[in-house]
Amino acid sequence: MTTPVSFKTLIDALKVLPGIGPRAAQRIAFDLVQHKRDSAIGLARAIEGALEKLRSCERCNTLSETPICSLCSSKRRDPALLCVVETPADQITLEQSGAFSGLYFVLMGRISPLDGVGPAQIHLEKLVNRATDGTVKEVILATNFTNEGEVTAHVITELLQPQGVKVSRLARGIPIGSELEYVDAATVAQAVRERR
Repeated sequence: MTTPVSFKTLIDALKVLPGIGPRAAQRIAFDLVQHKRDSAIGLARAIEGALEKLRSCERCNTLSETPICSLCSSKRRDPALLCVVETPADQITLEQSGAFSGLYFVLMGRISPLDGVGPAQIHLEKLVNRATDGTVKEVILATNFTNEGEVTAHVITELLQPQGVKVSRLARGIPIGSELEYVDAATVAQAVRERR
């Protein structure tokens, strides 16, 4: 049996999603076409609607349906604190923690020379302009603790510190509720170095 072109196109479209390989894409495609046609139509409309309505906030780069997002527009946020994150998902995670009341800047990526992503692709010039506008007193770097995230944090620090902006980094260490014997040695070492 030859695979219909439209079905193969659906599988190929699903494979672009993170964590979805060829087999998973095929299973999802069969499920949508055979058992969940209404859900598939709803999904297609939701994707189309999001692509039509969503844009980048002019101030922080996060996803927004308006030129300035609701967080940047809020009078309840502390404009002296600017938290830099890699993605809108990271921003949502920080918001859900309830621990941060400042504003954000979303890089929409991280420096990764192997992937062809440099400072220009993650809006560092826009970040520097925002961080040195006279309102921001501290920039909190909340990039991921990967090699790329560390490089990104280092580059941002090198750009901002000469401008007189206080730059801090999220702490890292042993997660709450974990047992020391099960934590990897690198995390324990980092926790010891960054103890307070």
